[in-house]
Amino acid sequence: MTIEVLTVGRVGVDLYPEQSGVPLADVRTFAKSLGGTATNVAVAAARLGRASAVLTKVGPDGFGPYVRSALESFGVSSSYVGTAPGLQTPVVFCALDPPEDPPLLFYRAPLAPDLALTPEDVPWDLVTDVPLLWVTGTGVSASPARDTQRRILQHRSGRAHTVLDLDYRPMFWPDVPTARREIGWMLDHVTVAVGNRAEVEVAVGTSDPEEAAARLLSRGVRLAVVKMGGSGVLLATGSDSWTVPPHPVDVVCGLGAGDAFGGALAHGLLAGWPPDRIARYANVAGALVASRLACADAMPTEPEIEAHL
Repeated sequence: MTIEVLTVGRVGVDLYPEQSGVPLADVRTFAKSLGGTATNVAVAAARLGRASAVLTKVGPDGFGPYVRSALESFGVSSSYVGTAPGLQTPVVFCALDPPEDPPLLFYRAPLAPDLALTPEDVPWDLVTDVPLLWVTGTGVSASPARDTQRRILQHRSGRAHTVLDLDYRPMFWPDVPTARREIGWMLDHVTVAVGNRAEVEVAVGTSDPEEAAARLLSRGVRLAVVKMGGSGVLLATGSDSWTVPPHPVDVVCGLGAGDAFGGALAHGLLAGWPPDRIARYANVAGALVASRLACADAMPTEPEIEAHL
């Protein structure tokens, strides 16, 4: 299988309450699902027919084999999932209250295996040749993954498509200035940047979508994507911009919607679609996941998206 999409970064096991609308203290049972931003994007792209793989690490525990088998069941290669001795595969608890933006409780101490990536773990030929490389802001929140992801981007040398998912999670950072510095470094080495208003504010100092897109483009990004929630999504290049309205749904769980958007974005970039078509397609993908429970298991197929378009 020739890999078309290689994502780098976060993996975990998501535990979803089977009782909605109650605090975690009152939840009796949980459902297990594959999770993690980079992992979900790879699954979403695979659901749309793209040959995908994840470069990450798990712990030497029972959840490690689960991650690998779950990836393969979704059609995502687990060939680049390593094992970090002495660390535990991350577990994330999700509280479905409120469903639109459910709070997350991360168990990633003292260091998540995906943040233990070293240059020896990297398939350097694939980094050079893969049509689409996807990296995340979380991936530079700690070393050795920070230095490894920097080396990956330098090795990639700004080849299209090199996508940065800003993926800002405040609990992973000591403060905003540190996050801005590290994520900002990556902006100079990618061709596409995607994030919501809070994430672009961390990256470039403003939550105004138009101004944020302009600042992203000024860093050399060729396509800036700013997700605006209920106001849709703004896409901008050096010569044009588009604002595409959201696809309305009844929200069950907003978790994973952004990753479905990301997988659809990757699919559209590889297909060579114009930005406005990519945005409409990705909006539907994200909306479908928001109308379902779980992340990876909820990623839509191409016929499902086309039916809603």
